[in-house]
Amino acid sequence: MDTHGLPGLPSTPVTPQPSLDALLPDAIAVAAENLGVKKASYDTATLFALAILAGAFIALGGLFATVAMSGAEGMMPYGVTRLLGGLVFSLGLILVLVGGAQLFTGDALMVMAWASGRLKTTTMLKVWTTVWLGNFVGAAGTAVLVFLSGQYTFGHGAVGASALYFATAKSGLPTDQAFFLAILCNVLVCLAVWLALGARSVTDKILAVTLPVAAFVAAGFEHCVANMYFVPLGLLIEHGAPASFWADLGRSAPVIPVGHFLVNLAAVTLGNWVGGALLVGGVYWFIYRRPSRRTPH
Repeated sequence: MDTHGLPGLPSTPVTPQPSLDALLPDAIAVAAENLGVKKASYDTATLFALAILAGAFIALGGLFATVAMSGAEGMMPYGVTRLLGGLVFSLGLILVLVGGAQLFTGDALMVMAWASGRLKTTTMLKVWTTVWLGNFVGAAGTAVLVFLSGQYTFGHGAVGASALYFATAKSGLPTDQAFFLAILCNVLVCLAVWLALGARSVTDKILAVTLPVAAFVAAGFEHCVANMYFVPLGLLIEHGAPASFWADLGRSAPVIPVGHFLVNLAAVTLGNWVGGALLVGGVYWFIYRRPSRRTPH
């Protein structure tokens, strides 16, 4: 209560307190647009470096999921194993959003700023291309480090067996199936980013991100940046693991189809774009930010 001017009471103007309430969806839409414009303002070197970080962060989430799911086959039901892997994989997006990095799949939401006329098409495409390439460098580079560390041999080769399973499964998917699984994946990833934009604390962001990411991993959907880690690691193990590793597993090296992986990576990238840019960014832009619906903030 402001007591200024009341007889016998001192003047004590009230200072408004910052709100800790989460942003409402229409305010999240504005925040998503503003963030897209901010990202586009980064110079290429900064953007590429942030993209390398994001690729590495997603790879660390993939590493965590691989370890968590190693040896679980036959020990836990399929769904429980996938849920566990998804929960720990969320580390990757948490690091991206809280630590600060540029992830291609999340950057699909930049389409909102473009649709509102705040970004040029060429600028947006340049950002997406730079970030995708940086993500690949970060994810594949982390795969090289993991391989050189010998971490895949842990658990008498159980960790490496899980890594090979992911690599062969993802590289061997029919291309059309990979495309549609990727659409579903980035719907969930961009919804996680959307919810995190409405958060007001680090705790809020972590809680907002965890379940959507756990859902896409548990469901077996396809994420292009995660595949940039899983498949290169599998290829490194296939061609570079010592004989003792295969002896521990009691089998020979699988054949990971590199050519089909590259085709699938293109399909998954396109599917991720459709799911994030059109089905999340495009839909929310239409609901909240098309000219007839815009409200000042």
